[in-house]
Amino acid sequence: MHALIVAAGYGSRLREVSPSKPLTLVNGVPLIERVLRAAVAGGVDGVTVVTGHEADRLERHLAMAAATIGVPVRCVRTADWSLPNGHSVLTGAATIGPRRHLLMMADHLIDPVLVARVIAAPEAALTLGIDRRLDNPLVDLDDVTRVRTDGDRIVAIGKHLPDYDCYDTGVFAVDARFHDALRAAVTAGGPVSISAGVETLAAARGARVVDIGTAWWLDVDDPRALAQAEAAVARQSAHPRAA
Repeated sequence: MHALIVAAGYGSRLREVSPSKPLTLVNGVPLIERVLRAAVAGGVDGVTVVTGHEADRLERHLAMAAATIGVPVRCVRTADWSLPNGHSVLTGAATIGPRRHLLMMADHLIDPVLVARVIAAPEAALTLGIDRRLDNPLVDLDDVTRVRTDGDRIVAIGKHLPDYDCYDTGVFAVDARFHDALRAAVTAGGPVSISAGVETLAAARGARVVDIGTAWWLDVDDPRALAQAEAAVARQSAHPRAA
């Protein structure tokens, strides 16, 4: 399956560590490269990356990483990377077209198992990998996107949702219906964010979830999360999973 990775934003909370969030080193390996490797290990066979801030540096590194990993990577630049992330998705959609694909974030470290579970989920306009472990110590409650579900259907989503039963891991399977929801938001002049697109599909009963179980993930959004990521990667290196 193809994957679209959003990597255009400014990354202000990691700015003191690195001028480019996707190129921030996690135990010596750029964050975006770790995302690429996990995506490929989980079943992705081609990638489109939407770039913006620090695009030249990022695209140069992606070209080298793609050759090393052995996966085709195409970069497309969004016109204005200061806009909400839904605009980056639409930039990528113009290249990918209507086919079902993964939507991933450049700043979310993920277990390949998570990717594989989302790929294997039944087809829907949108399927989100969700974490039902509300006590997950790697989750930043002040920043995580919260989700309320009814069975396998998304009912509500948002960072400040008071009533929720799981977390958004940042890995989706979407098709043209999600792109259409974002385009409708542009036409209506509303917020063109990924969460807004999910809300639109949820209202039409078209947004689904798949439970990631014990799969590992971490949103690397600030220095504290970066330290957690480095510790977690070091632990995984010392105690790899059995094949």
